[in-house]
Order: sequence, then structure tokens, then C-alpha cells
Amino acid sequence: MSIADDTKAKMQDALEHFKKELSQLRSGRANPSILDAVSIEVYGTQMRIRELANVSTPESRQILITPFDPQTAGPIAKSIEKANLGLNPILEGNIIRINIPPMDENMRKEIVKQAKKKTEDAKVAVREVRRKGNDLVRKQKADSEITEDEMKKTEKKIQELTDDFCKQIDELFAVKEKEIMTV
Repeated sequence: MSIADDTKAKMQDALEHFKKELSQLRSGRANPSILDAVSIEVYGTQMRIRELANVSTPESRQILITPFDPQTAGPIAKSIEKANLGLNPILEGNIIRINIPPMDENMRKEIVKQAKKKTEDAKVAVREVRRKGNDLVRKQKADSEITEDEMKKTEKKIQELTDDFCKQIDELFAVKEKEIMTV
């Protein structure tokens, strides 16, 4: 695998991580992935909600959690409360209902700010991958494994990848920002 291919794969990983981070941010509609970060202690171990229950959105402002084991409903509800997501789970028998409150302007701006920070973090991660890739190429050149031309060509390819991934990150942010700010 060439350095450019390896760099591209690592940048793709950073992009996928960014997509996951964005999906966990709250927007105006109910989105089950905002619960992905919540872990519940059951059966003597930490587990994710998706491992313990079926999560659905029957309405645009509601999340419904149906545990596979009815005894885990209580711990799931408590863990969602403890997670400080601004959500209030309602335990109805063996199911948990979460009504997503409408967001005010300040809350929307705050979430956009979080998204912007995650965008910058993702770009920093991509640039860090670029730096490591360029360092490897320069080391190969210093060790006389490749020529000056090959080094320049690979560095140019790595820079093109960096520009492309940063552009993709910006586009994803723009879509998420629009989604958050839509009332």
C-alpha cells in the first residue's frame, strides 16, 4: 500500500468519525443516534442502548425505546437522564418514551457552535494525517528509497486529498447547520 493510499484511508476514517459525531448532535427532529453515546450498566457490564433495545421514532419529535428485556427499562431511563442530553425519558410500563422538546434560538446556536468545533477538530485530524504522510514521504526520500520527483508527486497527491476531505467536512457541516437551524 502506497503512502498516498494509506493517507487516504486514514483521512476517510477521520471523515467517518466526524459523520458519527455530527449524527449525535441534536437537531429539530428526533434522531435515535443522539442516544449512541449513552451507556447503561446492566448484567454487570457497560452496554449501549442499541444492544439492549429497539430504538424508533414514531413521530418527528419522539423517540421510542423498547427493551428486549423488560427489566432493563429502568436502568436505560436512568442512564439517559444521567447523560445530560437535555432529554426527559418517560417510563411507561416496559417502554421508554422520549419527547424531544422544540429548540429555542439560543439552543440552536449553541448546537451549531458544537458542530463548528467538531468540524475544526475533524479538519485538524485530516491535517495531522497529511503531516504524518508527508513526514513518511520525506523520510523515504532521505533514505534514498524514492526520488525527489516521486516525493513531490506524492506530497502533491496528499495535499489534494487533504483539500478534498476538508471540503467534504465543510459540506457535511453546512448540511447539519441547516438542519439544526431549520425550525
